[in-house]
Amino acid sequence: MMLVVSIFLWIVVVVLGFMTAMRGTYLFRANVRESVIEFLRLIPRIALGVIGSGFIADAIPRDLIVPWIGPDSGLLGVTIATIGGAATSGGPVVGFSVAAAALKGGGGAPQVIAYLVAWALFSIQRLIGWEIPTMPPRVVWLRAAISIPLPYVAAAAAMLLHKP
Repeated sequence: MMLVVSIFLWIVVVVLGFMTAMRGTYLFRANVRESVIEFLRLIPRIALGVIGSGFIADAIPRDLIVPWIGPDSGLLGVTIATIGGAATSGGPVVGFSVAAAALKGGGGAPQVIAYLVAWALFSIQRLIGWEIPTMPPRVVWLRAAISIPLPYVAAAAAMLLHKP
């Protein structure tokens, strides 16, 4: 499955590159240059995040993780993971590294899924730093309120599909 996704993504890259080249070589070269620069910026961050999450998972005792967000922690574990996801600031390198460390340390799949959904939908840092200053408060709070049940829905779906 991962090979199919990788092939699909490379096909998309080639098609978009071809479309850009058809618009002009300057635009194509500028896009390739920006892409290479962004790639070189991200590689060290991703490597540090992945390696760091492995070390963090080994450093944190399983006895600390399993009772709180382990497979048998149930609704309390999902709630703790949801609060943790909302409280986590940072981009994908941080969010996914914490999730990987939690899984490796004994966290349950539904709890980690709830963490990731909460982190993606209503990070408190993003609410305060970006949404509240740029959008009407009513829209921000409505969006946040609508998003609150979604980590629980995702965790429930994971429990039904995976049987942790």
